[in-house]
Amino acid sequence: MAPPKQQVLTIRADSDLLEAMKGITNRSEFVRNAILAALENICPFCRGNGILKPNQKKHWDDLFVDHYFTECGICREPRLMCSNRTPEQEEEARQRQQ
Repeated sequence: MAPPKQQVLTIRADSDLLEAMKGITNRSEFVRNAILAALENICPFCRGNGILKPNQKKHWDDLFVDHYFTECGICREPRLMCSNRTPEQEEEARQRQQ
């Protein structure tokens, strides 16, 4: 079986970005890895665009029937919590995060 065909992706870069990337020996690999890392961290609901479509909003609202946001006691970032968890389950989840 033939390996998957690669395609060329072109991006625009201002002079500051080009200067910052000056010492990177393999820019293509660096950009590929940066894009893959960013894609691993996109919002699963909006898929990174920051806006929910009407049907996505309905699903989000359904989720919040028994979920809520709180601040993480460790990193201070917003954390999505399940209303149905017992305090013991919450403590176990906190311990796994550390």
